[in-house]
Amino acid sequence: MKNYLIKGATLINEGRQWIADVWVKAGFIEQIGQNLTVTDAEEIDATGLYLLPGMIDDQVHFREPGLTHKADIFTESMAAVAGGITSFMEMPNTVPNTLTQSLLADKYAIAAQTSLANYSFYMGASNDNIDEVLKTDPKNVCGIKVFMGSSTGNMLVDNEHTLENIFSKAPMLVATHCEDEQTIRENLHQFKEKYGEENLTIDMHPLIRSAEACYKSSALAVELAKKHQTRLHILHISTEKEISLFDSTIALKDKKITAEACVHHLWFNDQDYQAKGNFIKWNPAVKTAADQAGILAGVLADHIDVIATDHAPHTLAEKELPYAKAPSGGPLVQHALPALLEMHIQGKISLEKIAEKTAHNVAICFEIEKRGFIREGYWADLVLVDLKNSFKVTPLNIFYKCGWSPFDGDTFQASITHTFVSGNLAYQQGKFMTNETGQRLRFDR
Repeated sequence: MKNYLIKGATLINEGRQWIADVWVKAGFIEQIGQNLTVTDAEEIDATGLYLLPGMIDDQVHFREPGLTHKADIFTESMAAVAGGITSFMEMPNTVPNTLTQSLLADKYAIAAQTSLANYSFYMGASNDNIDEVLKTDPKNVCGIKVFMGSSTGNMLVDNEHTLENIFSKAPMLVATHCEDEQTIRENLHQFKEKYGEENLTIDMHPLIRSAEACYKSSALAVELAKKHQTRLHILHISTEKEISLFDSTIALKDKKITAEACVHHLWFNDQDYQAKGNFIKWNPAVKTAADQAGILAGVLADHIDVIATDHAPHTLAEKELPYAKAPSGGPLVQHALPALLEMHIQGKISLEKIAEKTAHNVAICFEIEKRGFIREGYWADLVLVDLKNSFKVTPLNIFYKCGWSPFDGDTFQASITHTFVSGNLAYQQGKFMTNETGQRLRFDR
């Protein structure tokens, strides 16, 4: 492994900015200081560039095994490092669903061979696998995933006794997808009765998968967590109303209940369906401009603790199906950080807050060992960005296996120039170094 000396970058870390050199040695940050001189390191002139801790994405769907026509761990980790994401946590609704310790181990084995980014995988919960769930090692696995809403295969957990069991016995963080299934089914029935299934359109999506469905399910999760003192993390908050469920007065390290916002809920609102159609069809749905603004306010006021992607690619052919048949989800890992940097340039969020919500807080929430900060002795998970080097998203520069992006045609003012993964320069100016794979994340629990 090479050593590197990053010279003259503006560091964004732990609430402040300053210009410094960073010496990366044997995968770790050896020294941070002024005018460093190192004889056995490749020097990178970072004058005018900003150095952030690499984004840790706590929610992705990389589709392997079983759905590799859409994506796989190699292609999507490649897109992730191109977007400044150095670590990811991947979801269990692959095929087969990750509902046993053996299937979980299989995914780690694939990533060890092919992932360019650091990785962890959630253990999936169903209505009937509590014994397998309880075998999960908190030090080696990011969390337990519970789908309290529609999902793939056998992963919808709607049994009251099962939920009580999981929340009362889980040995670690429980991450939930919260949408009330009964509410959604009733809404869908009403829309089908009124319009006919063949006449349903994408603008109906946030009305079918409604704000009421999200709030009802999130409120139930919070109630269960408080009852059982569960370490709960609610994913992809999509409504302004849900913000009230989360306390901003407690220090993050002491919070038992935390929340995540996703880039697409910060960037899009229901007025964008007309232009973007099914390409911004997600679950939970993109909702109103008021919800969009409320989520950002929740992020800035620390009701919402982290920002992630919910990267969930589908093929172009699948997305071009009529609304009722098109799957929900879209690719985001390559463009999430550029989108956040664009929001910074627009004056909506500071660079310090971006680093906090995409790296520092994720490391704190999940108790990740020696990552998420630019600190001596920590793994060198770093990203250099140029705030004055614009690029337009086109199929020619998209690295997702599915080949499309909801940002297609958009221009971002900032670009990622270098990404270091566990000290390895994995990406530089459009080129990938595939000689090293990422590391398995470990947890200080």
